[in-house]
Amino acid sequence: MQFQSRNAVYVLMLALSGCSSTGVVQTDGGRYMIAKKSAQVGFGPPIGVRAEVYQEANNFCAQQNKTVETINLELTNAGFARSAAATLEFRCKAP
Repeated sequence: MQFQSRNAVYVLMLALSGCSSTGVVQTDGGRYMIAKKSAQVGFGPPIGVRAEVYQEANNFCAQQNKTVETINLELTNAGFARSAAATLEFRCKAP
C-alpha cells in the first residue's frame, strides 16, 4: 500500500506542476525565443506545446502590428521521464 501512495503523490505532483515556459526572450539581431515544456504524461508528440509557443509568439508580434517568421522550431516528444517540449526561434516581421 505504501508503494501505491508514493505513486499517487508523484502523479499528483506532475499534474499540479503544469507547463513551464520561458516566455518571450530576446536573443540577438531582432530574434526571439520561446521554450516550453508540457506536463504531458506518457508517450506522444508535443502538439499542444507547439500550438502554445506559436500562440505566445503571435500575441507578442501582434502587439507590434507584425507577424511571426519562424527561424527554427525544435520539438521533443514526451516519453518515459521526459516531458513534451517545444523551442521556437522567431522574428517579428511587417505583414
